[in-house]
Amino acid sequence: MKLQSRSYRWITGGVFVLLFAGLSYAGSILDGDIERSFNVGPGGRLILESDIGSIEVRSHNRNTVDVDVLIESRRGGRRVDEFLEDFEVDFRHQGNDVTIIAEYPRDRWNFWDSIGKYIRVHFRINVPSKYNVDLKTSGGSISVDDLEGEVVSRTSGGGLEFGRIKGPVKGKTSGGSIRLSSCEGTADVRTSGGSITVGQVSGDVYAHTSGGSIHVDEVMGMIDATTSGGSVTASITQQPEHDCRLTTSGGGITVHLAEDIKVDLNASTSGGRVRTDFPVTIRGEISKRSLKAKINGGGPELYLRTSGGSISINEL
Repeated sequence: MKLQSRSYRWITGGVFVLLFAGLSYAGSILDGDIERSFNVGPGGRLILESDIGSIEVRSHNRNTVDVDVLIESRRGGRRVDEFLEDFEVDFRHQGNDVTIIAEYPRDRWNFWDSIGKYIRVHFRINVPSKYNVDLKTSGGSISVDDLEGEVVSRTSGGGLEFGRIKGPVKGKTSGGSIRLSSCEGTADVRTSGGSITVGQVSGDVYAHTSGGSIHVDEVMGMIDATTSGGSVTASITQQPEHDCRLTTSGGGITVHLAEDIKVDLNASTSGGRVRTDFPVTIRGEISKRSLKAKINGGGPELYLRTSGGSISINEL
């Protein structure tokens, strides 16, 4: 059986035509594979917007963007054929930038709901080691390997995983965990349900989840970490210039501070105790559940709140 896709044109100094290639049956397994390669220079941008599928971006030492769209299914038949005919992928190449738009008709989403669990769409892309990426999928996980550039990733359902990124990172998912190995710049990661794990960040950290723990190995700027259910742990190794905020509705908070960090501590818990390794002077009544004091003479506010758990401020 021969399957064909629709072709698209996009004109900016040239015409780029999309063709499907290599669709074949192997028993009950249907595999579709779309391959493209584009010559680019360092510092360009990959934009990928897809209605369906997971995304994997890796870096290599060549000045090309190599795209492999894998479509796999455990079941054939006319319904799968219909999906392949309706799934449209458009490639656009201008200068050092590549844009990929993958669409599935909205009036066919009921069909996708019934067959989606049998089909896997996966974008596997290699980009130059110095490159920017802007990725979006309506359903699937996103992973980005080590990269020097700006990384933006959004998914409506799936986890986010980032390697060592030399640049700012912005990631958002409506359901899934987030992992970031390291970041040189601001890290802004948010999930509606899942844990957040962040390595070393040379800039500021914004980490928000509606359900899950938050762990930050090292932040050299300010930190704003909030969870509705789970523990929060972070290490602040350099003097923050702005207020820091760590809150949870259910779990403990542990903050590790370099010995010379200067902050105004404002810590309170509704179900636990507050303790610190740092010497502090307290005026007024002493409470086991709250502590307001200056550490090393004071500085930006370190605001810590939990509704269920203890708070610890430890010296690194």
